[in-house]
Amino acid sequence: MERFPAGSRPTRRGPEEWFTGAVLLDPIAEPPAPARVQVARVTFEPGARTAWHRHPLGQTLHIVTGVALIGRADGSVERAGPGDTVWFDPGERHWHGATEDALMSHIAIQERGEDGSAASWEEHVTEEQYRG
Repeated sequence: MERFPAGSRPTRRGPEEWFTGAVLLDPIAEPPAPARVQVARVTFEPGARTAWHRHPLGQTLHIVTGVALIGRADGSVERAGPGDTVWFDPGERHWHGATEDALMSHIAIQERGEDGSAASWEEHVTEEQYRG
């Protein structure tokens, strides 16, 4: 067993290659192989969002605070609020982020694929795509 006291793992800034705007990543679970699961609390400042991406084994988001904007490949943008849970199918192209006027935090749960990666990152979301 390994225990991780609150505050024992540092908050990281989301890399600019993956995000537009300020995003903070707080690890919850990052167990070694053969485990595949990754869990993090992700906090987006107003207007911040991911780049387009896909997860080889899918992704679950559980919205904790604020309102999440969720972009789909068909161009639609949906909203999800605190307590809502969203599932993305394996390989589904999507993005997610905060509204323009408020922070948003979600718990992100995904598994690493055969190559050890939990996501494949694509281009940044344009302002037009963000606004839906």
